Amino acid sequence: MDNQDLISSKKLIANYKARLEKEIIKRSNKLRIPQKISQEIITSNNEIKDLKKALDNLDDNTFSSTQSEE
Repeated sequence: MDNQDLISSKKLIANYKARLEKEIIKRSNKLRIPQKISQEIITSNNEIKDLKKALDNLDDNTFSSTQSEE
């Protein structure tokens, strides 16, 4: 993957993660779940954890690609 693909993938994953977090907050608010519990749900959500790992992995790859191009 070239650097542009990595950046594009990173943006898509970050946007999806943000939408997922907003959806959890929105539904929690509808159900009148306290904000602290909503945050715990987001923190412990497996899909969000996987997305964070993917973003970290892409960050590492983007950094590696940038260094190898220099």
